[in-house]
Amino acid sequence: MPAQSSLLLAVPVVVLACQAGGRVVRMVGQPPVIGEILVGILLGPSLLGSLAPGVQRHLLPPSVLPVTSALGTLALLAFVFLIGLELDLSSLRTARNAVIAVSLGSLLLPVALGSALASVMYRHLAPPGVGRLPFVLFVAVAMAITAFPVLARILADRGLEATRLGTFVMACAAVDDALAWCLLTAVVAVSTAGTALSALTTLAWAAALVTAVILLRPVLLTLLKRAGRTSDDLVLVVLFAGLCLTAYATDQIGVHPAFGAFLIGAAAPCGLPAVERSAARIRAVFLPTLLPLYFVDTGLHTDLSGLPAGQWGWGPAILIVAAAGKWAGAAGGARLTGSDWRWAAAVGTLMNCRGVTELVVLGIGREIGVISGALFSLLVLMTVVTTAATAPLLRRLAGRDPRMIPPSPSAAGPAHRAAPEAAG
Repeated sequence: MPAQSSLLLAVPVVVLACQAGGRVVRMVGQPPVIGEILVGILLGPSLLGSLAPGVQRHLLPPSVLPVTSALGTLALLAFVFLIGLELDLSSLRTARNAVIAVSLGSLLLPVALGSALASVMYRHLAPPGVGRLPFVLFVAVAMAITAFPVLARILADRGLEATRLGTFVMACAAVDDALAWCLLTAVVAVSTAGTALSALTTLAWAAALVTAVILLRPVLLTLLKRAGRTSDDLVLVVLFAGLCLTAYATDQIGVHPAFGAFLIGAAAPCGLPAVERSAARIRAVFLPTLLPLYFVDTGLHTDLSGLPAGQWGWGPAILIVAAAGKWAGAAGGARLTGSDWRWAAAVGTLMNCRGVTELVVLGIGREIGVISGALFSLLVLMTVVTTAATAPLLRRLAGRDPRMIPPSPSAAGPAHRAAPEAAG
């Protein structure tokens, strides 16, 4: 079958399958992203490739994979751009100490525990030729991720996005995400650089790019305001061009393009109505139709069926370290700033949500060759389990606690609005 015809078959099959998977898991109280990730895994060697390799080759032939991978990467950049755009650190003005304590706790403790586990795993799961330091640093950062968009979706599904718990946790997740992306940038620089000097050079270029974007932010604001007076289409073009060019710049200096997309998203003025409308158009097109191609690309590199029996034992260790470190760090930070145990436990549970953001980080690690295929599969499995556990555990913790019960429509008033629709 010609590559063009194969693409016209592969894209609708993947998109429809992921939509179906998302709807199925939502019936049991899970965010749709769980179903979408699972469908991506099932279309890979873990199930379809093992049971019906001919069908898999027909649906996703090797000739079409570079194209689907490129489209999925473009959707990934759009997704990361939206993460940056939707970050709102204004909540730091209230409960600032508690937000910082929870954010740092949920970052530093998982990084410390992840570093210890990665040091033990290095001899068994590191790819040949990868140094101990980049391997340990990457696994440590991977343990500390919180999925800001999926967390917003879970809170919105429960009607908690406008409550004290919802706004507090979203502020913590925003700070956590920003710090994690900075750490990830440093790790990628260390991993891809040949020497310590080249790593420092890459980090210096990245810092210069961040500074340039900050300095040019007023110019971007003026440009978008003028474009908004002309048409929303022009605003969309400016944002998309800026997204691609910043991603290109970070790629050229040796940092993953996703950092550039995140950077321009964080710099874009999210308060402008024209920007909000353009972001909604990006979200409506890229996330439901092209992001599933990224899930499938992830699934094609996740081979649970081919995982050696001796390496399965690392799965529980990874899950325990990731979940316990994130929960204890976040809950401990909440307790240290005066919260009771039920509130602290709910915060720790929500901060354990990883979702698509974790897949993005793992995909970066796979692309730069710092983690093996086996470890990639185990970390994807950890991502699915910790994300799937978030909503059920929150329901159990909430009980009759009024702070964790959705407000009635009359009580919510006009300020009560749905969180931005996120992937999954």
